[in-house]
Amino acid sequence: MRLLARVLLTCFGMAAVAAAWAQESPSNGGGAGPSTGTETREIMNRVIDGIKASEHAQNFYERIERVEIRKQSGDAAPMSIRVTRVIPAGTGVAKITVGPDGRPTDTEAYRVELDKLVKSLIWAAEAGQPQREAYQKVQKKQKDRDDLIEATRAAFIFTFLGREQRGERTLAKYRMEPNPTFRSTSRATSLFSRVKGFVWVDDESHQLARVQGEVTDDISLGVFLAKIYKGSKFQQDRYEFAPGLWLPSFTQYDFDGRKFFSSFGVHEKTFYSGYRRIGPPAEAIPVIQSELARLGSAKEKTISDR
Repeated sequence: MRLLARVLLTCFGMAAVAAAWAQESPSNGGGAGPSTGTETREIMNRVIDGIKASEHAQNFYERIERVEIRKQSGDAAPMSIRVTRVIPAGTGVAKITVGPDGRPTDTEAYRVELDKLVKSLIWAAEAGQPQREAYQKVQKKQKDRDDLIEATRAAFIFTFLGREQRGERTLAKYRMEPNPTFRSTSRATSLFSRVKGFVWVDDESHQLARVQGEVTDDISLGVFLAKIYKGSKFQQDRYEFAPGLWLPSFTQYDFDGRKFFSSFGVHEKTFYSGYRRIGPPAEAIPVIQSELARLGSAKEKTISDR
Protein backbone atom coordinates (compact mmCIF):
# COMPACT_ATOMS: atom_id res chain seq x y z
CA MET A 1 0.00 0.00 0.00
CA ARG A 2 2.90 2.37 0.72
CA LEU A 3 4.34 1.60 -2.70
CA LEU A 4 1.01 2.37 -4.36
CA ALA A 5 0.75 5.62 -2.40
CA ARG A 6 4.21 6.64 -3.57
CA VAL A 7 3.29 5.86 -7.18
CA LEU A 8 0.11 7.92 -6.86
CA LEU A 9 2.00 10.82 -5.30
CA THR A 10 4.40 10.58 -8.21
CA CYS A 11 1.44 10.73 -10.58
CA PHE A 12 0.28 13.97 -9.03
CA GLY A 13 3.60 15.57 -8.27
CA MET A 14 5.15 14.85 -11.61
CA ALA A 15 1.98 15.60 -13.49
CA ALA A 16 2.57 19.29 -12.99
CA VAL A 17 4.85 19.14 -16.01
CA ALA A 18 1.85 18.44 -18.20
CA ALA A 19 0.58 21.95 -17.59
CA ALA A 20 2.28 22.91 -20.83
CA TRP A 21 -0.94 21.64 -22.39
CA ALA A 22 -3.15 23.24 -19.75
CA GLN A 23 -6.37 25.06 -20.45
CA GLU A 24 -5.88 28.56 -19.06
CA SER A 25 -8.60 30.61 -17.44
CA PRO A 26 -8.42 33.87 -15.48
CA SER A 27 -8.28 33.77 -11.73
CA ASN A 28 -10.99 35.28 -9.60
CA GLY A 29 -8.38 37.11 -7.61
CA GLY A 30 -4.88 36.03 -8.49
CA GLY A 31 -4.19 37.23 -12.04
CA ALA A 32 -4.00 35.34 -15.31
CA GLY A 33 -1.89 32.29 -16.02
CA PRO A 34 1.13 32.09 -18.32
CA SER A 35 0.51 34.30 -21.34
CA THR A 36 1.87 31.99 -24.05
CA GLY A 37 2.36 28.29 -24.66
CA THR A 38 6.11 28.87 -24.94
CA GLU A 39 6.20 30.57 -21.54
CA THR A 40 4.23 27.73 -19.99
CA ARG A 41 6.56 25.11 -21.47
CA GLU A 42 9.57 26.96 -20.07
CA ILE A 43 7.97 27.07 -16.63
CA MET A 44 7.05 23.41 -16.68
CA ASN A 45 10.47 22.37 -17.93
CA ARG A 46 11.84 23.99 -14.78
CA VAL A 47 9.18 22.21 -12.71
CA ILE A 48 10.15 18.81 -14.07
CA ASP A 49 13.86 19.55 -13.61
CA GLY A 50 13.18 20.49 -10.00
CA ILE A 51 11.13 17.38 -9.31
CA LYS A 52 13.80 15.11 -10.77
CA ALA A 53 16.47 16.94 -8.78
CA SER A 54 14.41 16.39 -5.63
CA GLU A 55 14.02 12.69 -6.36
CA HIS A 56 17.73 12.22 -6.98
CA ALA A 57 18.83 14.45 -4.09
CA GLN A 58 17.06 12.27 -1.56
CA ASN A 59 19.76 9.67 -2.26
CA PHE A 60 22.25 12.07 -0.63
CA TYR A 61 20.24 13.81 2.11
CA GLU A 62 19.52 12.41 5.53
CA ARG A 63 16.39 13.53 7.37
CA ILE A 64 14.15 12.96 10.37
CA GLU A 65 10.77 11.36 9.69
CA ARG A 66 7.91 11.50 12.17
CA VAL A 67 5.13 9.08 11.16
CA GLU A 68 1.75 9.37 12.86
CA ILE A 69 -0.69 6.50 12.30
CA ARG A 70 -4.41 6.92 12.94
CA LYS A 71 -7.30 4.50 12.89
CA GLN A 72 -9.43 7.04 11.03
CA SER A 73 -8.30 10.15 9.20
CA GLY A 74 -10.34 12.46 11.45
CA ASP A 75 -8.97 11.13 14.75
CA ALA A 76 -7.38 13.90 16.80
CA ALA A 77 -4.76 11.67 18.43
CA PRO A 78 -2.66 9.09 16.56
CA MET A 79 -2.64 5.43 17.60
CA SER A 80 1.13 5.37 17.29
CA ILE A 81 4.04 7.67 16.52
CA ARG A 82 7.34 6.52 15.04
CA VAL A 83 10.33 8.85 14.71
CA THR A 84 13.35 7.71 12.71
CA ARG A 85 16.56 9.13 11.37
CA VAL A 86 16.70 8.16 7.71
CA ILE A 87 20.20 7.96 6.21
CA PRO A 88 20.96 7.03 2.58
CA ALA A 89 23.57 4.29 2.30
CA GLY A 90 24.28 4.02 -1.41
CA THR A 91 22.40 0.83 -2.25
CA GLY A 92 19.84 1.16 0.54
CA VAL A 93 18.55 3.34 3.36
CA ALA A 94 19.19 3.05 7.09
CA LYS A 95 16.33 3.88 9.45
CA ILE A 96 17.36 4.39 13.06
CA THR A 97 14.75 4.95 15.78
CA VAL A 98 15.13 8.19 17.74
CA GLY A 99 13.09 10.16 20.24
CA PRO A 100 10.52 12.88 19.47
CA ASP A 101 13.32 15.48 19.56
CA GLY A 102 15.35 13.59 16.95
CA ARG A 103 17.91 12.46 19.54
CA PRO A 104 18.65 8.84 20.54
CA THR A 105 16.74 7.47 23.52
CA ASP A 106 19.14 4.54 24.00
CA THR A 107 22.69 5.65 23.29
CA GLU A 108 24.18 2.17 23.17
CA ALA A 109 21.53 0.82 20.79
CA TYR A 110 21.98 3.94 18.68
CA ARG A 111 25.75 3.38 18.55
CA VAL A 112 25.22 -0.21 17.41
CA GLU A 113 22.98 0.95 14.57
CA LEU A 114 25.52 3.58 13.47
CA ASP A 115 28.24 0.92 13.51
CA LYS A 116 26.11 -1.25 11.22
CA LEU A 117 25.59 1.76 8.97
CA VAL A 118 29.33 2.39 8.67
CA LYS A 119 29.86 -1.22 7.59
CA SER A 120 27.12 -0.85 4.96
CA LEU A 121 28.63 2.41 3.70
CA ILE A 122 32.11 0.88 3.46
CA TRP A 123 30.70 -2.02 1.45
CA ALA A 124 28.76 0.34 -0.83
CA ALA A 125 31.88 2.46 -1.44
CA GLU A 126 33.82 -0.49 -2.81
CA ALA A 127 34.02 -1.26 -6.53
CA GLY A 128 33.38 -4.98 -6.74
CA GLN A 129 30.93 -6.93 -8.88
CA PRO A 130 28.35 -7.27 -6.06
CA GLN A 131 28.37 -3.49 -5.63
CA ARG A 132 27.97 -2.89 -9.37
CA GLU A 133 24.99 -5.24 -9.46
CA ALA A 134 23.41 -3.55 -6.44
CA TYR A 135 23.82 -0.09 -7.97
CA GLN A 136 22.36 -1.31 -11.26
CA LYS A 137 19.18 -2.26 -9.39
CA VAL A 138 19.06 1.19 -7.77
CA GLN A 139 19.58 2.87 -11.15
CA LYS A 140 16.84 0.71 -12.70
CA LYS A 141 14.34 1.85 -10.06
CA GLN A 142 15.35 5.48 -10.56
CA LYS A 143 14.95 5.16 -14.33
CA ASP A 144 11.48 3.64 -13.88
CA ARG A 145 10.46 6.65 -11.78
CA ASP A 146 11.97 9.07 -14.28
CA ASP A 147 10.01 7.34 -17.04
CA LEU A 148 6.85 7.69 -14.97
CA ILE A 149 7.54 11.40 -14.64
CA GLU A 150 7.92 11.74 -18.38
CA ALA A 151 4.68 9.84 -19.06
CA THR A 152 2.66 12.49 -17.24
CA ARG A 153 3.36 14.99 -20.02
CA ALA A 154 0.48 13.47 -21.98
CA ALA A 155 -1.53 11.93 -19.13
CA PHE A 156 -3.26 14.99 -17.69
CA ILE A 157 -5.05 18.18 -18.62
CA PHE A 158 -4.52 21.20 -16.39
CA THR A 159 -6.60 24.29 -15.85
CA PHE A 160 -5.03 27.36 -14.30
CA LEU A 161 -7.25 28.48 -11.40
CA GLY A 162 -5.43 31.40 -9.83
CA ARG A 163 -2.80 32.26 -7.28
CA GLU A 164 -2.59 31.81 -3.52
CA GLN A 165 -0.21 33.03 -0.83
CA ARG A 166 1.76 30.63 1.37
CA GLY A 167 3.67 32.80 3.76
CA GLU A 168 5.77 35.13 1.63
CA ARG A 169 5.59 32.87 -1.45
CA THR A 170 3.02 33.11 -4.24
CA LEU A 171 1.77 29.80 -5.63
CA ALA A 172 0.00 29.21 -8.97
CA LYS A 173 -2.79 26.68 -8.59
CA TYR A 174 -3.88 24.22 -11.31
CA ARG A 175 -6.75 21.75 -11.44
CA MET A 176 -5.55 18.42 -12.80
CA GLU A 177 -7.75 15.90 -14.62
CA PRO A 178 -6.95 12.78 -16.65
CA ASN A 179 -6.47 13.28 -20.37
CA PRO A 180 -9.09 11.06 -22.08
CA THR A 181 -6.83 10.55 -25.12
CA PHE A 182 -3.91 9.22 -23.07
CA ARG A 183 -3.03 5.55 -23.65
CA SER A 184 -1.16 3.92 -20.77
CA THR A 185 1.82 1.67 -21.44
CA SER A 186 2.20 0.08 -18.00
CA ARG A 187 0.33 -0.84 -14.85
CA ALA A 188 1.67 2.27 -13.12
CA THR A 189 0.59 4.68 -15.86
CA SER A 190 -2.85 3.05 -16.03
CA LEU A 191 -3.50 4.57 -12.58
CA PHE A 192 -3.40 8.05 -14.09
CA SER A 193 -6.96 7.70 -15.41
CA ARG A 194 -8.29 7.13 -11.88
CA VAL A 195 -6.90 10.13 -10.06
CA LYS A 196 -7.60 13.85 -10.09
CA GLY A 197 -6.60 16.78 -7.95
CA PHE A 198 -4.73 20.05 -7.68
CA VAL A 199 -1.10 21.11 -7.91
CA TRP A 200 0.55 24.34 -6.75
CA VAL A 201 3.71 25.71 -8.37
CA ASP A 202 5.88 28.36 -6.72
CA ASP A 203 5.73 31.48 -8.90
CA GLU A 204 9.28 32.65 -8.26
CA SER A 205 11.23 29.39 -8.53
CA HIS A 206 8.78 27.35 -10.66
CA GLN A 207 9.11 24.45 -8.24
CA LEU A 208 6.35 22.09 -7.13
CA ALA A 209 5.06 23.33 -3.74
CA ARG A 210 1.94 21.28 -3.01
CA VAL A 211 -0.10 18.33 -4.30
CA GLN A 212 -3.60 17.16 -3.34
CA GLY A 213 -5.13 14.13 -4.99
CA GLU A 214 -8.13 11.83 -4.86
CA VAL A 215 -8.85 8.36 -6.28
CA THR A 216 -11.89 8.68 -8.56
CA ASP A 217 -12.57 4.98 -9.12
CA ASP A 218 -11.70 1.76 -7.29
CA ILE A 219 -8.20 0.52 -8.09
CA SER A 220 -7.76 -3.26 -8.17
CA LEU A 221 -4.42 -4.87 -7.37
CA GLY A 222 -5.00 -8.33 -8.79
CA VAL A 223 -1.72 -9.88 -7.70
CA PHE A 224 -2.61 -9.22 -4.05
CA LEU A 225 -6.39 -9.65 -4.45
CA ALA A 226 -6.62 -6.13 -3.05
CA LYS A 227 -8.51 -2.97 -3.91
CA ILE A 228 -8.13 0.73 -3.08
CA TYR A 229 -11.53 2.35 -2.78
CA LYS A 230 -12.76 5.42 -4.60
CA GLY A 231 -12.46 8.51 -2.42
CA SER A 232 -9.03 7.66 -1.00
CA LYS A 233 -6.91 10.81 -0.74
CA PHE A 234 -3.33 11.93 -0.40
CA GLN A 235 -1.37 15.14 -0.29
CA GLN A 236 2.18 16.46 -0.02
CA ASP A 237 3.76 19.83 0.80
CA ARG A 238 7.25 20.82 -0.36
CA TYR A 239 9.54 23.64 0.70
CA GLU A 240 12.97 24.92 -0.31
CA PHE A 241 15.37 23.23 2.12
CA ALA A 242 18.51 24.18 0.17
CA PRO A 243 19.02 26.77 -2.59
CA GLY A 244 17.03 25.55 -5.60
CA LEU A 245 16.17 22.24 -3.92
CA TRP A 246 12.57 21.64 -2.84
CA LEU A 247 11.95 18.57 -0.69
CA PRO A 248 8.87 17.12 1.06
CA SER A 249 7.97 18.58 4.45
CA PHE A 250 4.67 16.74 4.92
CA THR A 251 2.85 13.80 3.36
CA GLN A 252 -0.57 12.40 4.22
CA TYR A 253 -2.19 9.16 3.04
CA ASP A 254 -5.86 8.36 3.66
CA PHE A 255 -6.52 5.09 1.82
CA ASP A 256 -9.34 2.65 2.46
CA GLY A 257 -9.83 -0.68 0.76
CA ARG A 258 -9.70 -4.43 1.19
CA LYS A 259 -7.08 -7.15 0.96
CA PHE A 260 -8.38 -10.66 0.29
CA PHE A 261 -11.64 -10.55 2.30
CA SER A 262 -10.63 -8.09 5.01
CA SER A 263 -11.05 -4.32 5.03
CA PHE A 264 -8.11 -2.09 5.81
CA GLY A 265 -7.27 1.58 6.16
CA VAL A 266 -4.00 3.44 5.78
CA HIS A 267 -4.18 6.80 7.56
CA GLU A 268 -0.70 8.22 7.97
CA LYS A 269 0.84 11.65 8.37
CA THR A 270 4.58 11.98 7.88
CA PHE A 271 6.55 15.09 8.84
CA TYR A 272 10.05 15.55 7.38
CA SER A 273 12.70 17.74 9.01
CA GLY A 274 16.42 18.02 9.67
CA TYR A 275 17.50 17.62 6.07
CA ARG A 276 21.29 17.47 5.78
CA ARG A 277 23.43 16.53 2.82
CA ILE A 278 25.46 13.49 3.73
CA GLY A 279 26.56 12.63 0.20
CA PRO A 280 27.41 9.28 -1.40
CA PRO A 281 28.96 6.52 0.75
CA ALA A 282 32.56 7.72 0.37
CA GLU A 283 31.55 11.14 1.77
CA ALA A 284 29.18 9.76 4.39
CA ILE A 285 31.67 7.33 5.96
CA PRO A 286 33.83 9.95 7.77
CA VAL A 287 30.71 11.84 8.89
CA ILE A 288 29.23 8.78 10.62
CA GLN A 289 32.63 7.65 11.93
CA SER A 290 33.10 11.06 13.51
CA GLU A 291 29.71 10.79 15.16
CA LEU A 292 30.61 7.34 16.49
CA ALA A 293 33.85 8.72 17.90
CA ARG A 294 31.94 11.46 19.75
CA LEU A 295 29.56 8.89 21.20
CA GLY A 296 32.53 6.80 22.34
CA SER A 297 34.19 9.80 23.98
CA ALA A 298 30.96 10.69 25.77
CA LYS A 299 30.60 7.11 27.02
CA GLU A 300 34.19 7.04 28.33
CA LYS A 301 33.68 10.35 30.10
CA THR A 302 30.50 9.07 31.74
CA ILE A 303 32.32 5.97 33.00
CA SER A 304 35.27 7.99 34.31
CA ASP A 305 32.92 10.35 36.17
CA ARG A 306 31.33 7.51 38.13
